[in-house]
Amino acid sequence: MTTTPLARAQRAVFPVTLLAGTAVGVALAAAPSALLAQNAKKGTPLPNVQVVAHDADRRVDITVDGKPFTSYIWPTTLKKPVLFPLRSPEGTDLTRGFPPRPGERADHPHHVGLWFNYGDVAGIDFWNNSDATAGKPKMGTIVHKAVSNTKSGAGEGSLEVSADWVNDDTKAVMLKEATRLVFHATGTTRVIDRITTLTAASGAVTFGDSKEGMYGMRLRRPLEMPVKGPAEFTDASGKVTKVAELDNTGVTGNYLTSEGKEGDAAWGTRANWCALSGVVDNEPVTIALFDHPSNPNHPAYWHARNYGLFAVNPLGRKQYDDKQEAQHFTIEAGGSQRFLFRVVIFHGKPTAAELDAAYKEYAKDIK
Repeated sequence: MTTTPLARAQRAVFPVTLLAGTAVGVALAAAPSALLAQNAKKGTPLPNVQVVAHDADRRVDITVDGKPFTSYIWPTTLKKPVLFPLRSPEGTDLTRGFPPRPGERADHPHHVGLWFNYGDVAGIDFWNNSDATAGKPKMGTIVHKAVSNTKSGAGEGSLEVSADWVNDDTKAVMLKEATRLVFHATGTTRVIDRITTLTAASGAVTFGDSKEGMYGMRLRRPLEMPVKGPAEFTDASGKVTKVAELDNTGVTGNYLTSEGKEGDAAWGTRANWCALSGVVDNEPVTIALFDHPSNPNHPAYWHARNYGLFAVNPLGRKQYDDKQEAQHFTIEAGGSQRFLFRVVIFHGKPTAAELDAAYKEYAKDIK
């Protein structure tokens, strides 16, 4: 009997349970022993996920059966920690280079890997900050503080980190961040669960209405959508050059949301999930991003652009739909807010029905 990539993923993407009393207010349950036994009987042992910290190099490497999957990095040249690069189950690099590779767009230098931040935190911009905006007022930096725990294992590994959201102008810490990242792997999928708790460090913190948020990634040229017009690219020597007309050879990306919106129509709409499919280095891949129903203002808006920016935003509204009132979200002094998201990277292209099933599995397994 033939099985789809998603059907195989559902047999091995582990149920998730929230528990109280951890550094981030939640914990993810390990894979049930019955599931491990089921995989063992079928002769498909779960891959070994290793999470190894290299503090001196400002990185934590995540591998699957010894092969690179991603790394949590906090170099001095970035204004926030990120996961970079992201790789498919076949090992194909899916994210734009840092710096951009020859043949890649050179826009938006703050778009690196997979990140979590926001464009209006009490008037401070944590989204657009990069070396290109050095000295510009009202910018913020997310400063990595510590790796508090790493865990490796069959089919699953995890990483716990902390960070401070700092106002560059005053050097005041606005938010304390505690994040748990859980990495799952099967033969045909890679999964990243992010559970982040933000705590107001002193006074109340209000998030303004901004399209620049919140959990996003920047992807390679083949995962962009074919569009016409001029752009700036990095040439073979690393120099940024302008081209009058885009060459769309090998550009194959297309978005689909849980509400049936496709392509450019996905941007600025609300949905439980959004998926980007395409072919990269001859591998068909799909990256799905899930907004958990416990997040504020669920279902979130999608900041899904045709040039390879793919982000989910539970806090913006009017900047996506000017018919709506501006949205403001406040964390009171000393209070906290938790955000949960899942990224699933498939080898292949699941159907909308299969993605719906995977989303429902994710939503119901969080108690």
